Amino acid sequence: MEGENKYCEHLTGDEFSTTRTKVCEECVKTGGTWNHLRLCQTCGTVLCCNASQNQHAQKHFEATGHPVVTSILPEPWSKFAWCYVDKIKKPLKQYK
Repeated sequence: MEGENKYCEHLTGDEFSTTRTKVCEECVKTGGTWNHLRLCQTCGTVLCCNASQNQHAQKHFEATGHPVVTSILPEPWSKFAWCYVDKIKKPLKQYK
């Protein structure tokens, strides 16, 4: 997978924030839909992924510079952190 073996200063820790929010905050405002959700690890905003039509998580990074999001998916095997700066994906065993 792209970037999994590269070093990233933004993904050095093992503890990431979690949320109970299950909607893209921007899609709700505009009446949009989403495929999957991402949690900004800097400010806690929940936004839609790049596979979604509006790509709000990507736009949030571009507007704010907040580098890391985590996936919000129920399956343990699908949890990961993504660094927009270094384009690196870090698999996560579980959220703390």
